[in-house]
Amino acid sequence: MGRAIAASVVYADGTTRRFTDVDAAMRAADGGCVELEYAYAPDAVPEPADPRRGLWRYRGLLPLDPGVVRYPLPVGDTPLLGLPALRAAAGIASLWLKDETRGPTGSNKDRATALVLQDALNRGIATVSCASTGNVAVSLAVGAAAAGKRAVVFVPAGVAEAKLGFMLAAGATVLKVRGGYREAFRLSEWAAAAFGWCSRNTGVNPYAAEAKKTVALEIWEQLGRAVPDVVVVPVGDGVTLSAMAKGFRELVACGAATRMPRLVGVQAEGCQPVKRAWETRLPVTAARASTFADGIAVEAPVCAATAVRDVRRSGGGFVAVSDAEITDAVRTLATRGGVLAEPAGAAAFAGLRPARVAGLVRSSDRVVVLVTGSGLKAPRYLAPARPVIDVPDDREAVRRALGDEAVAR
Repeated sequence: MGRAIAASVVYADGTTRRFTDVDAAMRAADGGCVELEYAYAPDAVPEPADPRRGLWRYRGLLPLDPGVVRYPLPVGDTPLLGLPALRAAAGIASLWLKDETRGPTGSNKDRATALVLQDALNRGIATVSCASTGNVAVSLAVGAAAAGKRAVVFVPAGVAEAKLGFMLAAGATVLKVRGGYREAFRLSEWAAAAFGWCSRNTGVNPYAAEAKKTVALEIWEQLGRAVPDVVVVPVGDGVTLSAMAKGFRELVACGAATRMPRLVGVQAEGCQPVKRAWETRLPVTAARASTFADGIAVEAPVCAATAVRDVRRSGGGFVAVSDAEITDAVRTLATRGGVLAEPAGAAAFAGLRPARVAGLVRSSDRVVVLVTGSGLKAPRYLAPARPVIDVPDDREAVRRALGDEAVAR
């Protein structure tokens, strides 16, 4: 059973303060990101024959109370895909996709939702809240409905209508905030403190990163208990990347791995505050978002300093991709891999090309690309790859319409 024995707070300027009392670390966070620490040992990592599945398989490295896990939805165990046509398109023979579109709501946000709601169940808290551009709110709305909790979500006024529909369908209380995501986040945190709710906000609640790190643990197991050379991750607030780093770092601390992979963070050209902080070696400054990839359009990322630290320590780097490159990645993932991704979910794949140009990824590397969100929640970006062919009810018309394609290859 995982028990946090200490915690560190990484502040916006990059300084770190360690506490032996986890509660003291939470009180001293003041906008910094809290990282939990455990008693690392080989037995904290599950044996191959361990029958537990999903997120809870790694409970030796999760802040879980003793007892039965009551969160009812299956989370984790997403596939690691080696797709020949996609490997050929990317020019990387050992390319793998970690497909997080297979969760209950089609995004990697479902892991954090599960652990936060399990904590709320343990503590008897009735309401869980968040601020979100879309996927977090959908995940919380659905997860809370399954767990018998109330979800209150704060979203920017420009939230995608399809995602808004999912939140409302699951019974969440939705507040549209005219001031945008930053104001939605501020109001969400105020409401949680004022009304005694549990905040699910990534970067504020350390359980979110703890759940997200299980992606790294699964990758390690799915590769035969081996660490890849490179992991490419889309970056919005920075938590997904830092959680990935934490998962691999803890495998090393437990003696289950001997090294870290290089980490490559991918931001949209229209919103790249973390990349700029990495380049300038200065604290992050807010950027105005101008990208259709709403999941990574985070103007003031809360865990930028942690993400920059982790990328630098891994020997990796950051790249930025245009909306046109993301659109091309969405199309390539669909037509060459059969993976339907939303724009933010496809950003890491889009980042492969500039990462190779920058020397961060080599064709001989074993590379894992994280696909974080399903295109089924953003269908307008799934452009047709081919036209529809109208034919009469006639066999010869079908033969003529198909032409050479009628011949099996």
